[in-house]
Amino acid sequence: MAASRADEHGRERSAGVDTHQRLQDAHLYVVTPDRAPNDVTELARAVLRGGADVLQLRHKTLPRGELLELARKLRELTSAAGVPLIINDHVDIALISGADGAHLGPDDLSIASARRLAPEGFLIGASASFADVAGEAVDASADYIGCGPAFSTPVKKEKEVIGPAGVVAVTRAVRVPVFAIGGIDESNVSQLTGLGLRRVCVIRAVADSPDPESAARRLRAMLSR
Repeated sequence: MAASRADEHGRERSAGVDTHQRLQDAHLYVVTPDRAPNDVTELARAVLRGGADVLQLRHKTLPRGELLELARKLRELTSAAGVPLIINDHVDIALISGADGAHLGPDDLSIASARRLAPEGFLIGASASFADVAGEAVDASADYIGCGPAFSTPVKKEKEVIGPAGVVAVTRAVRVPVFAIGGIDESNVSQLTGLGLRRVCVIRAVADSPDPESAARRLRAMLSR
């Protein structure tokens, strides 16, 4: 059996991580911003120390070779922390880097095609703003849903805000974990928890903080009360 130990949040650190169980238990899912690779790496270190339960590498401008190199660096960090690493859009980079899964949008490889390529246990996430779309993704074998925008966000300016109530509707419609996303920060997360929503994805709430580790720790505590 691989050596393991518990970190400050009670998670077992082990070479053999049950990523599906980690996903079920997750509250704070952090997505990286489009910044220089060294900055992304330092941010990842900080939020993992702060208690992030899932880390997603999302970078829309980095050349694919550099993206793979960055994915490998983050894989080392997340492996040490016992935290699943998800790669946005690129199933091939997820597989080559040894990441735990991929998050797929409507213009990416289909969930069914990704399943044919991926090994057993590989996590696949999908985005959905409405129950019917979420249901289709789950029927196609998505392991979790990113749902929003819960609040207004500059990252997805073109998308209509569905609000916390919209996220609740999707959560009730599917049997997999649903993570609220979009404009979530410490000032409004209570609007989600007040409705029983305790899974969120954040970018700017930690990335724009002068102390990302503390920001992650506070958010994680707010979600797990």
